[in-house]
Formats: sequence, C-alpha cells, structure tokens
Amino acid sequence: MKKLRSLVSGPPLALSALSGLLSGLAALAVAELVAGVIRPQAGPVVAVGGAAIDRTPAAVKDWAIRTFGTNDKLVLQIGILAVLAVFALALGVLALRHRRIGAAGVLVFGAVGTVAALNRPDSTGLTDALPSLLGAVAGAGLLYVLIGRLSASPRAPHDDADPEGPAGQGWDRRGFVIAATAAAAASAGAGALGRTLNNSSGKAAASSRNSVALPVADSPAPATPKAAQVRIAGVSPFITPTKDFYRVDTALLVPKVDATAWRLRIHGTGVHRPLTLSFDDLLARELIERHITLTCVSNEVGGPYVGNARWIGVRLAELLAECGVAPPSKGGPADQLVARSVDGMTIGSPVEDVMDGRDAMLALGMNGEPLPFEHGFPVRMLVPGLYGYVSACKWIEDIELTTFDAYDAYWVRRDWARRAPVKTQSRIDTPKPFARPKAGTVMVAGVAWAQSRGIDRVEVRVDDGPWQAATLAAEDTRDTWRQWSFPWRAAKGGHTLTVRATDRTGQVQTARRTRTVPDGASGRHSVVVTVE
Repeated sequence: MKKLRSLVSGPPLALSALSGLLSGLAALAVAELVAGVIRPQAGPVVAVGGAAIDRTPAAVKDWAIRTFGTNDKLVLQIGILAVLAVFALALGVLALRHRRIGAAGVLVFGAVGTVAALNRPDSTGLTDALPSLLGAVAGAGLLYVLIGRLSASPRAPHDDADPEGPAGQGWDRRGFVIAATAAAAASAGAGALGRTLNNSSGKAAASSRNSVALPVADSPAPATPKAAQVRIAGVSPFITPTKDFYRVDTALLVPKVDATAWRLRIHGTGVHRPLTLSFDDLLARELIERHITLTCVSNEVGGPYVGNARWIGVRLAELLAECGVAPPSKGGPADQLVARSVDGMTIGSPVEDVMDGRDAMLALGMNGEPLPFEHGFPVRMLVPGLYGYVSACKWIEDIELTTFDAYDAYWVRRDWARRAPVKTQSRIDTPKPFARPKAGTVMVAGVAWAQSRGIDRVEVRVDDGPWQAATLAAEDTRDTWRQWSFPWRAAKGGHTLTVRATDRTGQVQTARRTRTVPDGASGRHSVVVTVE
C-alpha cells in the first residue's frame, strides 16, 4: 500500500505517461478480443507486422533471417509492441496539456491498424477493420477518463490531496487509482479472453489434422541405403527430424486451415478443364512418397536453412495434364505457375520445371505424418531443384497458369529473381568453427546438395594446400543431399578447412562469393580451427 501511495503521489507527468501506457494496453487488449471473434489475422499487431514485412527491403529482410533465424517474427512483434509503448507514453504526456489531442492520437493508432488490416492480401472485407477501430476507441476513451482524473479537483477534500495539479489545481488521486486499476484488470481480462478465442479458432483445424490417416503410398520412396548416413558425430542426420526442419516464411500468425473445408482451384491460361479439389480428393488419388531436400534462398553459404525429409503427396504434373496444361516446350501458352496461399502469399514456378519429369508434388505428409501447421497443413507444394521461394508454397489454395511477363509473384516484386534453381553447395558440419581438436586424425564431414542434378564429388582443402577427395556416403536420390567425410591428419596450429562439391553435370561449386539476393548465395564454406 505504501508503494502504491508513493507511486500516485509522484509527479502528474509520470502518471500521465502511465495513463498513456494503460490506454495503449487497453486498445491492444480490446483489439485482440475482437479479432478473436472475427478472425485472428485481423488483429492490429499481425496486420501491421505483415505490412511491415511486405515493405521491408530484401536486404533488410535477409539480414533479419541471418541474424534472428526462425525468431525473426518474434523480434518483429516485440519491436512493434515497443514502438507502440513509446507512442502511448508520449500520447499520455501530450494529453496532460491537450487532453482531446492526446485521445485523438490513440485513434491514429487505430487508423494505422485499420488500413493495414484492410490492405492485407488475405483480407476478408470491412469486418477486418473492427479490431483496430474498436480497440482505438476503447483506448482513446480510457485516456480521456484517466487524464480527467489527473486534471480535475477531487469531489471531496482529502487530507492527503496534492494542492498542485498539472495546472496548479488539485487532482483526483482516489479516482485515478480506481480508474487505472479497473482499466488494468479489464485489459488483462480482455487480453486473456482474446487469446483464448484466438486459440479456439484453430480447434477445428487441429481436429481435422488429427483425423487424417495417411494411406500407404502407391509409389513408396526407395529404401534408403544404410551407407547414406555416415557414422560421425556432429553430421546432420540424413532425414531431418520434423521439429528441427527449418521454417522461413512471412506468416506472423501460422494459418490453421480446416482440411474438411479446404479446396484447391486450378485454372488460368492453357487450362482447358479447370479443377477444384478437396483434401479427400487428393488422398484418394495415386500418392507418391519421396525423399527430397529443400533449401531456402536465404541460406548463406554453410547456413542452416536446408533440410531433407520424406514427403508424400500427389504428382503435380499429372494434375496439370488432366487440366489440359502443356509445358512451353510442347506448345503450352503458360510458362509460369502461380501458387497462392490462404494468407495471400504468391509464389511463381516455371511450368517447364514442374512438368519435366521431376517429382514435383502437392505434399500432404512429412516424415510419415500429416504436415505440421508450420509446414503448410493441409497441403503444400514443392518442386525438387528450385529454391523454396519459387516452388514451395505452404497452405496452398489456388494454382493459376499464366506467364512471367504477365505477373510478378511476391518475391519477384521485391527484387528476387524469377527463376532460381538450387546452386551446387556443400557444408562442413564438423569440426565446428573455432573448434580445438587434438592433433592426429580428425574427421571432417558434412553434407552437399545439388537437387535434381545430384552430387558427383566432394573435395576438401587444408589451408592453401591441394584439393583432396572426400569419401561420399551412398546416394539416396539425386534430389537429396549427400553426406561426405574426410580423415584429416591434423598438425598443431591454426588451420582453415574449405569444402567444394561437383554436381553430376560436371559443374564445380564456385569460389565466387555472392549474397543471397537475387537468386541464392554462392561461394565455398570454410571453418577455422586450432589444433592442440
């Protein structure tokens, strides 16, 4: 009680800032509650965050992924909340002298959220404006009331009344405490209820996923050779566990789609027989199962955004052929397939690559289970040999055949290349950078990949010495990465280890270093170690 009395007996300037912060929290809490009723994606933090991602330059976005990894979205949300907190504190101070202007400033916050929500690619209409609008009205009203308690004389005299208010008048200490406490409690309750509603909105989707029983594939994946996995500590497992598989996308809120209501539409240029398919329609078709390595274009040389998994799905080329689609090499008018996600993401893939015989698919399962929500449940697309941003649409709901001249997909509009085949790359998994191994035989090992082409050779160089052949593990398929190892007779001192791969076309991994923009990083991975 003494601490509370000490706080509220402080200078009204600090209390006005506190009023602004409480009003901002109330606005967010009410907005989250309304979004829980309407749809979670309409909330102001998600909408503004999505707009920020869309407008962030490619270089900055790439830096965020390199720096924060899969936590980049969390960092963005924390940053948005921090900016809002500063804005709210400033509005509280402003309202102490200009009460109406300060309250109106909260409405500006609502306007920003409203515009962002209405302009999202997945916006469902005017109802998306309600969370930000109603939240802003609640916040503005609360700020007006709280500042009123700071600038008005108490109704009854108290022996502890402060004789000087912000304008030389007394202020209603008891009224402020009651209003502030009630506002804090109400905001906490509204926020908790909003989160509960947001979580419950995905229950139908979770139930639909839990009820999926993946059938045995009509064309199962070939048995993986036992020798495909080297027995060396520190090397990535041949099959990446689902929980460890990288995730890079723009979704601040992971879409949770009810598989029973999901539909996929195939239409566009050169589509003579448009199709609309349900999840059960896909399950009933001939299914293939394949081991395929996926790579993100944001993966730096030696980076972690690559993984190998066992996928089950439907051949995409067969679906397109049923619709009457022909690739450009056979006279088809469409050279681009635009895949659209439920969150509005667009990804453009070359039709020729999708239909050239590789195992391009609409995937329904990953490592023996239905796709996790984070990886695209109920259905995602993948095309071996292409970076994810031009092939791996998650939460897919629409496929349109068009041309590259007629349409630029999301990432192309942000300075990434239209076509992006995966570059031949290799990585040293062990020893780690700055490791201190003992002198003697040190096993150097890692992975190499060149999806759709396959790895033919891996070589290691110590310092500026000659390239020496590494031992390749058995190949599973040309669409998966390949492990390698090299027994190094390590002498004491500092050394630099470098690796390079050669794919089956004879292309040697280039030494030329480039950044990830516009079509993927290139260069050779090196690690520096000190042998003791």
